Amino acid sequence: MRKIIAKLIVISAALTFVISTFGQGDPNFEPNLPIKLEPVKTLDSGQVPSISSGQVKAARIVCEGMIDNGLYESIKRRTEEAIAEGRTYIIYEIDTYGGLVISADAICEYLLFEVANRANTVAYVTKKAISAGAMISVSCEDIIMLENTTIGDCAPMSMGAELEGVEREKTESFIRAVFDRAAEKNKYPQALLRAMVTMQLKIYRAKDIETDEYVFFEEERLTSAEANGLDMANKELIVKDDEILTLTASRAEEYGIARAVVRNFEGALKFLEVRDSVKIERPVPVRHTNWSEELVRFINSPAVMGVLVLLAFLGVYMELNTPGLGLPGLIAVLCFTIIVGSKFLIGMANWIEVAILVLGIILLLIEFFVIPGFGVTGLAGIFCIIFGLFAMLVKNAPSEIPWPQSELAWDEFYNGALGMLIGFFSFMIVAFFVTRYLPKFGMFTGLSLSPAIAKKGDENEVSMTIAPQAIEQQISIGVAGEVVTPLRPAGRARFGEAIVDVTCEGEFVDSGDKVEIIKIKGNRVVVRKLPEA
Repeated sequence: MRKIIAKLIVISAALTFVISTFGQGDPNFEPNLPIKLEPVKTLDSGQVPSISSGQVKAARIVCEGMIDNGLYESIKRRTEEAIAEGRTYIIYEIDTYGGLVISADAICEYLLFEVANRANTVAYVTKKAISAGAMISVSCEDIIMLENTTIGDCAPMSMGAELEGVEREKTESFIRAVFDRAAEKNKYPQALLRAMVTMQLKIYRAKDIETDEYVFFEEERLTSAEANGLDMANKELIVKDDEILTLTASRAEEYGIARAVVRNFEGALKFLEVRDSVKIERPVPVRHTNWSEELVRFINSPAVMGVLVLLAFLGVYMELNTPGLGLPGLIAVLCFTIIVGSKFLIGMANWIEVAILVLGIILLLIEFFVIPGFGVTGLAGIFCIIFGLFAMLVKNAPSEIPWPQSELAWDEFYNGALGMLIGFFSFMIVAFFVTRYLPKFGMFTGLSLSPAIAKKGDENEVSMTIAPQAIEQQISIGVAGEVVTPLRPAGRARFGEAIVDVTCEGEFVDSGDKVEIIKIKGNRVVVRKLPEA
């Protein structure tokens, strides 16, 4: 046992070292590309918080991979650290295909309502800002894109079922509202942002007769008064009604979504310096997610969560079939701890849900050590564990029922439940093979008891451990032996040369006391304490 635990600790330490050493790379690396400084563009007043001319500090925050609750918590941490250092330009480096819409909306609200009042927010698109990545980008006051990058395509997708009819419109209307809010706040073309969400929209472009500037609009939403001020005779169809808008960097700049297109990060800094008449201090520090945040995000992925659920329930199952607390029980406790801890760190688990899950574990422990057999206490423990696990898939306050309140919440629930269900059904399959085949291997006889096979008379064949080797021996009712480990109420007793896993009914028995076998039921050997001579 000690050797196994020691190996696990060494492996964990090695993985931690590898992740922390090689996971982030060189944050100061920048390609040596020529700079294309874009012409200075005049922006509407109020779009960027005023900054006194002079030297300012900036921070570069990397936002890549799947957008999830772990990334949201990481962005908050890194942003708050940057602001605390007096950095007035927060540049978010975007490279993502999207992720959970609820997590993206939380990031958007944080950028719009908390960060924008204290610093200039810039979305720096390095490769792609697709789906939820586009939501985050437009929630920044400025978007600057590298050449040949893309942004757009935020049509909602559901893991549970295909979105159609009213359900699709409910989800799309929520996302459109997020884009509308960002367009009004940061002066992006509202019609184009809406076309990134909904396919049925036709978007046109026409010049304003007075200002000679282009205006984007949905024809069916255009009022007659607004149309009178536009050159409708020469309007241009930009987005067809069977398209979801996705723009290249050059198109995004042409349509007024990207403030500038540059060739590298230095070009983005120079654009901001010229436009805002400031000097940004070099070098600009790069803030990556740390190894622990990446580990939490990795643990919360459906595949890893499924493996943890599999190991946790398998450990519980093997403990139910093995008197005493051993390695399977320790693995189960460790897996439940990792699951709860990772959910708590990303804000999905509240204290009530954690308390229910802990209560379930306690009830199972009582079933193992106090109450003989398996009954109501064990079933209640399993119910509490399952309820606690699934409640952690819904983000809710302790006073609220953990029930998804929207299509987006249901989608997040399906995403989390998928991993847990895969883990549970995998456990059912593995448990079958463990019960059927594991006891036949000598090295594993201490981990699981074989079912008893009826013999002549009152004899039964049970699994037992005999030092130094595990063998099978006939044990029958009425045979007396000596307790090897304290029975609380489960433990081990010696009968002849055999050391058998047993359970004592009615009382605890100390080592060295004499016991007698009174019942052999299935794989369970029950003893009672013999009176002292």
